[in-house]
Formats: sequence, structure tokens, C-alpha cells
Amino acid sequence: MKKISRASWNAIAPSGPYSRISSPRGVKIHYTGGPVPADIAGPTKHRLCVQHVHHIQQMHMSGGRGETYIDIGYNLICCPHGYTFIGRGVHHLPAANGPGLNSGHYAVLGLVGSSGFTKPNSALLHALRDAIEYLREEGGAGNEIKGHRDGYSTSCPGDDLYAWAKRGAPRPDEPLEKPIKITYEDGIPLWPGRVIRLADPYMQGNDVKTWQYKLRKRGWTIDVDGIYGPKSKAVCASYQDKVGAKPTGVIDEETWDLTWSWKPPAA
Repeated sequence: MKKISRASWNAIAPSGPYSRISSPRGVKIHYTGGPVPADIAGPTKHRLCVQHVHHIQQMHMSGGRGETYIDIGYNLICCPHGYTFIGRGVHHLPAANGPGLNSGHYAVLGLVGSSGFTKPNSALLHALRDAIEYLREEGGAGNEIKGHRDGYSTSCPGDDLYAWAKRGAPRPDEPLEKPIKITYEDGIPLWPGRVIRLADPYMQGNDVKTWQYKLRKRGWTIDVDGIYGPKSKAVCASYQDKVGAKPTGVIDEETWDLTWSWKPPAA
């Protein structure tokens, strides 16, 4: 699972203690029920996913659903870039399934709306399947896979996601990680759309490997393994210091661009 921890998406701390969920029968799938940007699945648009998750959390905690929640109402949130955001996490009672229904199932949101981005892509379906398996393995979820509308009067999770859930939430035929061709010297590769930082577990993927490769080409000692661990963070901070950026060890859009565009001053 391509997990984004609460710290990595800068989640607001819950306003109160979670209640424990015991022996849930399975997972219920949700959608936002509102507009989602039509271009949110674009290769450089992952920041929109982060913004949308923040918006949902703020709305839930401010009473925007008619009830003030202590946190975002979902246990996990999945985005169309294949990532899974930790919401309430495992063993914590959700608040999104409806009155009297939260103890029966975990709640997992897919970032699909009733307008804009309305049909799940393969990366989102992979992330939702990852979330289901994670909640079974780590959270003791049973085998049921249902939609929010099962047992509650709502259009959620939309017709497409509901039909997918009713089929048993199968993985798409298209693999989550497509092989990519990287050109390292012909300009700056597209910003991956996510801030890369040390996380638990470590962030990993082709974007991490691309960045590591370029730093090695620039003469830094770094493993090109696609895993953003402590050594990569230390190299990042050193590089940032060299090029005049704040040495945070976090690969944001500025650091990504400087990795390719920075040139040493003329002697």
C-alpha cells in the first residue's frame, strides 16, 4: 500500500479520543458526494488530492455534515494517484457510515465526486483494494465489502464504485505501477505531485528513484533504490544547503526543480 501518514499530509489532531471498533464485519466504500476537480487525476495534480483531504477533514470537524466530528470521518482515504491517506486509521470507530452503523464496518473514502471527477480510475481502485486488505490484516476487518448505501439512504458511493464493490472489489487488470521512461538530462521531469519526506513506512516509488538517480549523477553518494529513508533525507538536506534552499530534507516542488536546474556558480 502506498501509504501517506497523518504527519505526511499534515492532518489536524483529533479534538477528542477515538472510540475503539471491535470485530467489524468488513469495509464500507464511500465517495465525496460533492464536486471533485475534474483534473485531480492528472500526473502533476496530486497536490489537489492533499487539498481535498484537508478540506474534508476541516468540514467534518467544523460541523459541515450537521454534526461536529472529532476528526475526519473515514478510516482511510484513497486518491486517483494510487495513494492511501491515513484518516482515523485502524481500530478506531469511523463516523461516516451513518447513525448506528459505524461499529459494523470501517469507512474508506475514494476521492470520486458526484461532479467533476466522477469515475474511478485504475490507480484509485488499486488503492481502495489495498485499503481493504490493510484493514483486514492490520485492523481485524471481516470479509464484507459494501457501499455506504447498503443500510443507509444515500447515493454514496456513486453507481460506479457501488457496482465495483458489489463485484467484490476486484483489482483492475492494469498494474498500479507502470514502467516509466525517465530522461535525466533533457530538462526537468514532471513534478511528481507529492511532497517526499521521511515517513513511517518510508515513502517509495519511481519519483523517489528518479530524484536519487539525479543526485548520484551530480556526484552525491546515495542509493538509487526508490526508498526515501534517513540516508536520502540527509543527502537531500545537504543538497538543499548547497543550492541555497532551506535544508529541510523534504523534497517539495522547489527542491525537485533545483535538483535539475541548479548550476554551480562560475569560477
